Amino acid sequence: MVGGGRGAFIGAVHRMAAALDGEIELVCGAFSSDPAKSKASGEDFYLDPSRVYNSYTEMIEKEKGLPPDVRMDFISIVTPNHVHYGPAKMALENGFHVVCDKPLCFDMKEAHDLQETVARTGLLFALTHNYTGYPLVKQARHMVANGELGDIRKIVVEYPQGWLSTKLEDSDQKQASWRTDPKRSGLAGSMGDIGTHAENLAEYITGLRITEMCADLNIFVPGRLLDDDGSVLLNFENGAKGILFASQIAAGEENNLRIRIYGTKAGIEWRQQEPNSLVVRPLEGSMRVVRTGVGALCASAQAHTRLPSGHPEGYLEAFANIYRNVAKCLQARIEGKEVDPIYDDFPSVADGVRGMQFVTKVVEASASDQKWLSFE
Repeated sequence: MVGGGRGAFIGAVHRMAAALDGEIELVCGAFSSDPAKSKASGEDFYLDPSRVYNSYTEMIEKEKGLPPDVRMDFISIVTPNHVHYGPAKMALENGFHVVCDKPLCFDMKEAHDLQETVARTGLLFALTHNYTGYPLVKQARHMVANGELGDIRKIVVEYPQGWLSTKLEDSDQKQASWRTDPKRSGLAGSMGDIGTHAENLAEYITGLRITEMCADLNIFVPGRLLDDDGSVLLNFENGAKGILFASQIAAGEENNLRIRIYGTKAGIEWRQQEPNSLVVRPLEGSMRVVRTGVGALCASAQAHTRLPSGHPEGYLEAFANIYRNVAKCLQARIEGKEVDPIYDDFPSVADGVRGMQFVTKVVEASASDQKWLSFE
């Protein structure tokens, strides 16, 4: 693991998710840019002190020198955005697979270079757009692909949060500090942080690519350097129209990611805060609610469900599905076998490039006098 030491939020989430199925073990790490903090974090995780490193460069170099049956198999990058590219690039160049938190990196130059490096090395690269790991997101994707909604006409996806309604970055709040800093976060604030989740979810479920956008980004909190709110009109490749909004100044909201997809036959709705329910509204007939673990779900939804009906599965399990799928693919490679296609399902470096392109184009579109900008 790179990053995720004492005081970090997302590192703990990744560690719990990776460990959930018993297929992945944390064996080494460079947990902080502060060597003392990295060492202390290694003690927290009961690691061999000789495999707790002062930097990711030291970790990759020393791990590469260990016997194949001892050295790490892949790295998990859980740092702020500006420290994604360096460890990912070095790991790939030295033969290690990569799992990386989103967004992919800091800018488009880094994104394209990582995509080229993954293609050249042939190694696994997973991006933790964790919402794609939910069973009923898999079910929604299946229903769209199976034609149960008919031709897709309208996609509405929203991600409101309220935690940055005040200038929290002026306090000691670490998450607010780096997420609102252009030097560490990149071109966008709320759109880079949560807007990319909304964009990824819309394309993942529908299988449709965004072709054009019209955007309006806002900074509501005085003195803030990056957008804390934004709205985007979208055109999709089949002619479908979309609306995306992401806001971190929506007072009182928690993580209310919600997507509605409307076709010629039916509409569906899924909410992250009620992830075990998928609402289906047919053009003719009664509304029904599909529940995790109940009835005849598609094979992918069933494979990504761990618990019987009535036992809530959520955020950690969705993360764990990505890690489990990576483990299945990696194990198949080690054994020289074909992986079951049902597990070859996790966001890739290509999804990461799409996310970075979304951020870049949203910022460009918001600043432009032109109504529609091409996504490409």
